Amino acid sequence: MSVGEVHDGHAFGPNPSPRIVMMGLRRGGKSSICQVMFHNMQPLDTLYIESTTAPTTSVFSSFIDFAVMELPGQINFTEAMIDAERIFSSCGALIYVIDSQDEYINSLANLHSIILHAVNANPNINIEVFIHKVDGLSEDFRLDAQRDITQRVTDELLDDGLVNVSISFHLTSIFDHSIYEAFSRVVQKLIPQLATLENLLNVLCQHSGIEKAFLFDIGSKIFVATDSSPMDIPTYEICTDFIDITVDMNNLYAIDRRPKPVTRNDAHTNNGTVSITNRLESIPQGRPIGSTSRLSNGVILYLQQMVKGLALVCLMRKESMPKIALVEYNIEFFRDALEQLWLIG
Repeated sequence: MSVGEVHDGHAFGPNPSPRIVMMGLRRGGKSSICQVMFHNMQPLDTLYIESTTAPTTSVFSSFIDFAVMELPGQINFTEAMIDAERIFSSCGALIYVIDSQDEYINSLANLHSIILHAVNANPNINIEVFIHKVDGLSEDFRLDAQRDITQRVTDELLDDGLVNVSISFHLTSIFDHSIYEAFSRVVQKLIPQLATLENLLNVLCQHSGIEKAFLFDIGSKIFVATDSSPMDIPTYEICTDFIDITVDMNNLYAIDRRPKPVTRNDAHTNNGTVSITNRLESIPQGRPIGSTSRLSNGVILYLQQMVKGLALVCLMRKESMPKIALVEYNIEFFRDALEQLWLIG
């Protein structure tokens, strides 16, 4: 499977490790998240998506290979045909999506039941709660909802004696960058080499005058690692927008002599699996993308494509530009280390 390629297929077929299971009640926004994240669907177009009626899996190939398995909202683990052990035993993370604009009491009861089954099958599983559709809520109401949901869930787990469950809560929406940041946090926990990647970025920033560095997956805009300096949402948003602009400009001026990639409408079927090409496939092979831009506040954005569909995005002050040759020299060493890390992993 090529870099950045996404496959849709049956949920219980052969999947790469790690695997992410996405659950939640009907109309909670699970399918919309998958379509926006992995199929580049516009958020407004998700209004016409039908509810999921059968388990489906999206397989994503990049620096790490992982599968996102979406289960329908009506699934019931008390039924004999539902095998919780089979679903969760090889699962790295469980994402539960809660519609914050609806009454979430039933969702919390369902979440508690699912956590009990998941932890029993896999004690090391990461539980990730997406408090979704917060774009329609005020800032105060968002925080109140997050505080209330967190308190209710943790209290119920304590009542059952589950004190060592790894659980996190995220405010998300497909209409801003919060869903990308939340999904990035989920994926990062599944990367064994995360500490090494962060250390490499710290060394690069220290010796190159770089203020902030991200290692992004170009296709999904998930950042797989960043340095240890503080991160804020506006910085992340600028970097993801810069990736979009760079890829679009590269495609505009590049000459691609390869055959036209398939689209979602003319995707081909192979053994029950539909192959869908995302926007990364449009980048000509053997031609890494790169770009430098200066913002109005003097900050320099620098992007350079790395291995396996990754891109290094750096923020520098204009004082660093006279040393750009040194920066690029250090980045080449970083690229070599990244390649070795990928080969070892």
